[in-house]
Amino acid sequence: MAKGWKERSILPGFGLTMGFTVMYLSLIVLFPLSAIFIKTSGLSWEQFWHTITDARVVASYKISFGTAIGAALVNTVFGFVVAWVLARYSFPGKRFVDALVDLPFALPTAVAGIALTTIYSKNGWVGSLLEPLGIKLAYTPFGIMLALTFIGIPFVVRTLQPVVLELEKELEEAAVSLGARRWRTFTRVIFPQLLPPLLTGFTLAFARAVGEYGSVVFISGNMPMKTEIAPLLIMTKLEQYDYAGATSIALVMLVISFLMLLVINYLQWRANRFNTTA
Repeated sequence: MAKGWKERSILPGFGLTMGFTVMYLSLIVLFPLSAIFIKTSGLSWEQFWHTITDARVVASYKISFGTAIGAALVNTVFGFVVAWVLARYSFPGKRFVDALVDLPFALPTAVAGIALTTIYSKNGWVGSLLEPLGIKLAYTPFGIMLALTFIGIPFVVRTLQPVVLELEKELEEAAVSLGARRWRTFTRVIFPQLLPPLLTGFTLAFARAVGEYGSVVFISGNMPMKTEIAPLLIMTKLEQYDYAGATSIALVMLVISFLMLLVINYLQWRANRFNTTA
């Protein structure tokens, strides 16, 4: 009886659920992505290559991917600190801080962009204090990275927080009792367990940032060759009814993002395998 119950699935059988999975992913993911390839195929190879290697387009790729990676790295470091504090310590206002982490999820990205521009522009509350020091955030790549950091921090914190909660404090205490210092305890006991979720958080933050538009379009200043992001260039070409040009840029972003995600997933798999065998 017990064996039959273990083999029984709550949901319908594999055939039905697998069919639904393939159909759902095809409608939501595969068909829209295939439309990019189909629309781009209307261009000749010379036209496609000329579009994606244009100096303005290449500069937008560098801005988009560079700031997305930078913001994801910042979020990985400080997101870990926030997740650790929320998971390990009790303090007045903890619930408020915990709810504050999810604010970028609920706030419209355009509103976030306007707010950040207002605060960090030359005449803003923070920008006016940084201006005499020669530090300029708004309308620079650093301003873009700031906006991407804002919208990406919840992904890292919410990925790490449950893992930190499940860490066994006994392992840390055992390491300390054996003479390990704090840094050695962190690098040998804690960090190996947190590396897979850290990579997952980085991946989610990067994926969210690389295609971001609303929060960036205001604070970037949209200066070609300097602060123009690829999603904005795609929107510009769509407004000009250059659909093939827009999908060409989108296709390159899709391929680069997919390859980067493959590499990150491979590193995550290696980290999980290492923890399993260790």
